[in-house]
Amino acid sequence: MIKFTLKCNQDHQFESWFQSTEAFDKLDAAGMVSCAVCGTTSVTKALMAPSVRASRETRPDRAAPASGQPRLAAPSDPRARAIAALKKQVEANSEYVGLEFAAQARDMHDGLTPERAIHGEAKPDEARKLIEDGVPVLPLPFVPGRKSN
Repeated sequence: MIKFTLKCNQDHQFESWFQSTEAFDKLDAAGMVSCAVCGTTSVTKALMAPSVRASRETRPDRAAPASGQPRLAAPSDPRARAIAALKKQVEANSEYVGLEFAAQARDMHDGLTPERAIHGEAKPDEARKLIEDGVPVLPLPFVPGRKSN
């Protein structure tokens, strides 16, 4: 796998992974590579510096946090920062209900369960049905962090 920094004709810059340089070229020629921001298929590879590790030892400032989770780079794009802040706020102020989202949202709307702030996942047809039935739901511009335990 190889990660390319890509740039569209609207000057949006983003990254994407490809199986190889040849795979990128093939997908790009077929018009299947599009800008992550505006959707245009006029995309080129941008100049990028290779990621080279100085030594085999892990530097203390690059170590994983105490939680054991790897540290991710902070988003650099203003939209990405806004989405990250929204995700943090939603996850801090609502309950993740996973794939039970549609059923729980409907039960709250119908008065079968007490109302509370929830977020989760719904299949497109489930979400469409909730909207058609007047259940106040909103798609989020991020994938929720899954709870494993």
